[in-house]
Amino acid sequence: MSKKGSAKNTKNKAKHARLMAQKKNKLKKDADLRKTRLKEMNAKINDAKISEK
Repeated sequence: MSKKGSAKNTKNKAKHARLMAQKKNKLKKDADLRKTRLKEMNAKINDAKISEK
């Protein structure tokens, strides 16, 4: 006899998948933001070095 009602664990799996996707997206966004900041800082430092010479 199969179980009546909604399927077991589907809501938890969907919620977990959504939360893990949010976490991945946040980490990726933070990494990209860090990369752009480092690029900007490097460009600023290089400009300062060029202007010193």
